[in-house]
Amino acid sequence: MMDRAPLHKLFVEAVAKAQPALAVERHLPEPPMGRTIVIGAGKASAQMARAFEQAWPGAIEGLIVTRYGYGEACQRIEVVEAAHPVPDAAGCAAAERLKALVSGLTEDDLVVALISGGGSSLLPAPARGLTLEDEQAVNRALLASGAPIGVMNLIRNQFSTIKGGRLAALAAPARVVTLVVSDVPGDDPALVASGPTLPLRGGRAEARRLAALYGLELPEAAARLLASEENLPPEASDPVFARNSVATIASAALSLEAAAAMARAHGVEAAILSDAIEGEARDVAQVHAAIAREIVQRNRPFPRPVVLLSGGETTVTLRGSGRGGRNGEFLLALAIALDGVEGVTALAGDTDGIDGSEDNAGAYVDGTSAQRLREAGIDPLAALADNDAYGAFEAIGDLLMTGPTGTNVNDFRAILIR
Repeated sequence: MMDRAPLHKLFVEAVAKAQPALAVERHLPEPPMGRTIVIGAGKASAQMARAFEQAWPGAIEGLIVTRYGYGEACQRIEVVEAAHPVPDAAGCAAAERLKALVSGLTEDDLVVALISGGGSSLLPAPARGLTLEDEQAVNRALLASGAPIGVMNLIRNQFSTIKGGRLAALAAPARVVTLVVSDVPGDDPALVASGPTLPLRGGRAEARRLAALYGLELPEAAARLLASEENLPPEASDPVFARNSVATIASAALSLEAAAAMARAHGVEAAILSDAIEGEARDVAQVHAAIAREIVQRNRPFPRPVVLLSGGETTVTLRGSGRGGRNGEFLLALAIALDGVEGVTALAGDTDGIDGSEDNAGAYVDGTSAQRLREAGIDPLAALADNDAYGAFEAIGDLLMTGPTGTNVNDFRAILIR
């Protein structure tokens, strides 16, 4: 295995750029005449809450829900934990408490919503006629479908009483300021955590079309609601949003630019391919591998040495029963495509420190990875077919382990060609 240190430093720099502390402080709203209520959900929301209460000059109260293991000690804002990526009863209870917290406010009050990726699963709030089990089944179907994040959020929005701006509607006439750490390609803030305080584009008819397109098997109650016109979210033109504002305070684009600057400072040119890549992880890997091979063989389109950087959120259509997230799947396909290619090392990881549902952020590969897997008794193609990237990289000691990072701006990929 080639030296991993340069790539690991780039990952650390990208994560550091996305830390909420300084970003939150730069985006403090004007204090209100009345109360300040802080709410939020997501993998980075507890860290955002801590930064906010340290910087806020007046009295505050509030509630944040984050993933198990992602909590942060706050003095004035309560932090609770719930399940991700499949919601649980703790998340359901937290969602109901958030709805109660923002009810009955006045136009003199301020609601600050601290939103980051993961909030969709952390705030289950089933519509009338649905149960938590129904919402869990919808989530599982979406996770296995290979649908991009925008499609997933539009569909699950239909079954919620909190997503798609519904929480902001409950807070009216209070002013709502939403601060977002974005984990979605393109950084549309309404897609992050399914936009509890922001109206989501796309209506019921589009949700029906996409559910059919991706062949989703929905529980009976969810299918019945989707076929109806019940539980419709507020429109973007609704007066409840008139006084509200939103700011994206950290994103993949900013993190990739920070990593590129670090690479250049060390004499290696950096090429940011995109901060909004979507699609099947294994297909995205093929494209990245083709660019890397072109550079190795022909020194184009970028001269060596160079590091290729990209972000976004790929998807994995589950075909097997193995373990691993989208970054592992990307890397396993990349290892197969770069089998025997010299001078190339790659890292891919989720900036929140958890790739999918396992305990790794991602992994490393180079031109020897596929051969080392075979020497360990693992057929790389068979592992990919079984979606078992975690097991494969665990066997050869190439997992990237960071633990929770305190932020979440989606995936980070770096391919170094020497």
